[in-house]
Amino acid sequence: MKMFALVQKHDGYSGTSEGPSILSCEPWLEPVTIDVPKLQEGQVLIKIAMASVNPSDLHFIKGEYGQPRVKGSPAGFEGIGEVIDGNGSYAQSLKGTRVSFVVAKGGSGTWAEYAITDAVGCIPVLPNLRNEDGAALIVNPLTAMAMFELVKKTESKSFIMTASNSQLCKLLIGLGKDADISPICIVRDAKQGDHLRKLGATEVLDSTDTDFTKNLRAIVKNLKPRVMLDALANQLSADIFMAMPNRSRWIVYGKLDTTPPVIPEMGQFVFSEKVIEGFWLVKWFRETEIGEQMKVIKAVQERFVSGNWKTEVSEVLKLHEVMTGLPTALKTDAKVMFTPK
Repeated sequence: MKMFALVQKHDGYSGTSEGPSILSCEPWLEPVTIDVPKLQEGQVLIKIAMASVNPSDLHFIKGEYGQPRVKGSPAGFEGIGEVIDGNGSYAQSLKGTRVSFVVAKGGSGTWAEYAITDAVGCIPVLPNLRNEDGAALIVNPLTAMAMFELVKKTESKSFIMTASNSQLCKLLIGLGKDADISPICIVRDAKQGDHLRKLGATEVLDSTDTDFTKNLRAIVKNLKPRVMLDALANQLSADIFMAMPNRSRWIVYGKLDTTPPVIPEMGQFVFSEKVIEGFWLVKWFRETEIGEQMKVIKAVQERFVSGNWKTEVSEVLKLHEVMTGLPTALKTDAKVMFTPK
């Protein structure tokens, strides 16, 4: 059986750190018709209904992610579709089931007509879950849920987020609003503020404002946030962290800026008991008991079906449109999705 796919043009790592942006797909991807890969034990074959584009996908195709590329293998980590075949008893039991999934190591990516992944990593979805939500059910929503648990454990009544107009941060705003924990959002465009406030943001600060530092210090003094969820990992992040109270945690889950920060007050880590740490969803899966994972996954689906969460989609591209259309589509403020046809 043949399939159309966007495959990677390179192996391994690039050694670069340019961030999750692309001006052209040509250096990284090639549109081809290839054989559908063979199923290994425990794997399922999924007919793709919709696939999402995450920053991790862009880092990956550029060789900047935490696992190596495989030349000629379809790109894309996350999607939703119907299981049409399986190798092994459990994999076979999923045939005919609509599932959300991420592609495990040794699988075949979602930017194709068919994908292959481990059966145990597939999540059967509710019948009334939209494809737009199912295609982005794991990377952002589970990260949001898991990181918000870290926020709650600090017993802080507020938390700071950078790059707050992202889909992930919009989900976190909803969690903060429901738990009465105030989200403080950092953006680069004041125009984004109204929408984030409607979603439930308590404060929105424009980092390009000349009064940003003064406004930040006033808000920190008032709300006393002791957690920062950070996708930038840059000098702005470090400056915000230095302004935060004693016993604050800087949780880094992305690196949208390629310029490393300088931390001028190292004594804060000694006398103010501050901590910098990282978050990676793969590590969360490894360390979290299956029962707790299922509880979180159930809660994620229920939030989408109830309307408490909604994946904001700016553009849906057909696979044949991606090579020319993706760079422009990525300039919007919402998710980009792919469909096979």
